[in-house]
Amino acid sequence: MTDIAVDLPTGPMTVSADWAGGAGGATAIIAHGAGTGKDHPFLTGFADALTLLGFSTLRFNFPYVEQGRRMPGPATHATATWRAVVAHAREQDPGATIWATGKSYGGRMASMAVAEGLVVDGLAYLGYPLHAPGKPEKPRSEHLPAIIVPQLFIEGTNDPFIQPVSQFEEVVETCRNARVVWIEGGGHTFEVKGRKRSASEIGASLAPFVAEFARPAQG
Repeated sequence: MTDIAVDLPTGPMTVSADWAGGAGGATAIIAHGAGTGKDHPFLTGFADALTLLGFSTLRFNFPYVEQGRRMPGPATHATATWRAVVAHAREQDPGATIWATGKSYGGRMASMAVAEGLVVDGLAYLGYPLHAPGKPEKPRSEHLPAIIVPQLFIEGTNDPFIQPVSQFEEVVETCRNARVVWIEGGGHTFEVKGRKRSASEIGASLAPFVAEFARPAQG
């Protein structure tokens, strides 16, 4: 484990992170969802599977987790953390491509940072939270059309955060370069009714989609 310095609007602090080096010339930075941290089995399973596919991986905590809080802090704190974590990843492997990935909240915060100017090679969302469940009238999508780099949305067809699906598909169409991988029957954590799998196994099952997404940039 390592500590990464982050300059927040409220002052400097550090967040904890875990780096695993790979030989494939690509780094996947992995952010957690709003209710978890970097060590959730879904994320460790996802990271381990990516490492087996040749990626370097960097999992990290957002500041509110380090501070022992359950609810996310201001978005400015999350985007500042994304900038610091990407800079740290470039220091570890300067020649690697950088793929910003995240579960739900973590992926959305990555997209906001990139829309604000953070440079990465692509974004992969593990369940993008388009809106709070039952509140499609308040979509979180205004910034997505501003993103130039490729975007991959991995989504469960039963995810309450993207219902109705037609609204989600309309949002994706506003993006410049985006594609969707559908997990049939999947919920927000990609659980599928009648199919018993651990969180680690579910996370690992999504890694090949990200690897395929990043492969064209790897030459």
